[in-house]
Amino acid sequence: MDPARVAIRASTQDHLEIEDIKEGIVILKDGGACLVIAVTSINYDLLSEKEQEAIVYAYAGLLNSLNFPIQIVIRTQQKDVSAYLNLLRETAEKEKRPLIREQIIKYAKFVEETVKKNNVLDKKFYIVVPMSALEIGAAKAFTAAIAPGKRKLPFPKAYILEKAKINLYPKRDHILRLLNRLGIKGRQLETKELIKLFFEIYNPEAPGQLIGEGTQYEKPLIQSTLSGQPEFSFSPPPETKPPEEKPSPEQDIYQKINGLVKGEIK
Repeated sequence: MDPARVAIRASTQDHLEIEDIKEGIVILKDGGACLVIAVTSINYDLLSEKEQEAIVYAYAGLLNSLNFPIQIVIRTQQKDVSAYLNLLRETAEKEKRPLIREQIIKYAKFVEETVKKNNVLDKKFYIVVPMSALEIGAAKAFTAAIAPGKRKLPFPKAYILEKAKINLYPKRDHILRLLNRLGIKGRQLETKELIKLFFEIYNPEAPGQLIGEGTQYEKPLIQSTLSGQPEFSFSPPPETKPPEEKPSPEQDIYQKINGLVKGEIK
């Protein structure tokens, strides 16, 4: 095994319940699994009285139709505008008109200062659909849980993933159908989105992160979007010289003949 992978693996991950994340499914160390559905919201106060009653009855119908557990998670965190600032920075670098470029830079600084001073918050909603390890093998899961030493998966990871798909996908589709009745849109988070979500949960003081490429975890998956720049900055594009035009074969022959006539070429 690669020593670099061992060094990275033997860090904080030993204290987490997450074993791996594959194909949008979180595999837990006890052999269980879960998937996460990101859910939009509606402004309940702006609805009429009849609309509010319809929403309440639809939500009650959703809860009464469930024959499996779910977890509703609401995350409130400071608004992350790093991606928007990067977009403005790229737009300013591409803009050739000085006046427009200056206005973009001023607007970006205004957005950054407003978010910092006013502590703008962002609220996101998730529904977690779990699968217990007991659902794929109670005896083996119990034996692995009480085994001495380092805890290992009771089943192969590929087997757990396959069973999780069979178990969780029908539950996911059922929840998505009921959410549509509420006028709420939901979608399952993909692998990169799950990695970013868990990174932000365990690292709340590190906003503005992007997920790097790679599946073997031999290098950090999380890369900063700020690139070491705490504030918005702009660097004008470097001046580029036009490419030199190569003479055609006829012109090259003409130049050589002309040089011979003038005595420049011997």
